[in-house]
Amino acid sequence: MQIPTFTVDAFTDRPFSGNPAAVCLLESDLNEDVHQKIATEMNLSETAFIRKLHPGDDFTKSSCFGLRWFTPANEVPLCGHATLAAAAVLFHIRKNTNAVLTFVTLSGELKARRMEDHIVLDLPLYLTYPQLLQEVEDLIKAAIGDMVVQDLRYSPDTKKLLVRLSDAYERYFAPWYGIPEDPVTGSAHAVLSSYWSEQLGKKEMLAFQCSRRGGELKISLRNDGRVDIAGQIAIVLKGNLTL
Repeated sequence: MQIPTFTVDAFTDRPFSGNPAAVCLLESDLNEDVHQKIATEMNLSETAFIRKLHPGDDFTKSSCFGLRWFTPANEVPLCGHATLAAAAVLFHIRKNTNAVLTFVTLSGELKARRMEDHIVLDLPLYLTYPQLLQEVEDLIKAAIGDMVVQDLRYSPDTKKLLVRLSDAYERYFAPWYGIPEDPVTGSAHAVLSSYWSEQLGKKEMLAFQCSRRGGELKISLRNDGRVDIAGQIAIVLKGNLTL
């Protein structure tokens, strides 16, 4: 069995920067455990699996697909950069004729819109709430030592802890997903967008994630409780996975 598989660097216009994701195009269903085995084999922060929802669907002509994301350790409910990568494979490699694609996911329906030089993702927007330092003091000290904490928030919907330091740099860590540090994280910006919009009084923002690879995200908060996150991509690998 041959599975078309691609590696796409997301939230960048240059190879070997941004966040790499593997994308697999599934013509038929896989055994459930095979998804995780493939993601572990690919050993990237995320592997995206695009599947046809109906027998007559076509990767070039259809506009709605199933989408799942797996880290090397487990399945996740939302991944922005791998969604960007999945849309890029359909738009740029399969030459999908639709201007907007819909993905059916564990986080509901997500849309990807093709623009001239980037792809815009329609993602949920998650709120944060003040978190008492005393409740997570040991965790914070283990993570950042004696650095000064300027603000501390928690997102109950995503179980993400936001720690704002005095120099306000941006990095994301998820060791429980087998990801010591994620280079550029779209799902984290579904949380950060609401926080920084509140802090800055803005709905349009440009974010840069300061990992070693680095990446840029264009952010636009909408009036319907969602957020548009846009980025560029670089396709670095095309091939087939043999099972």
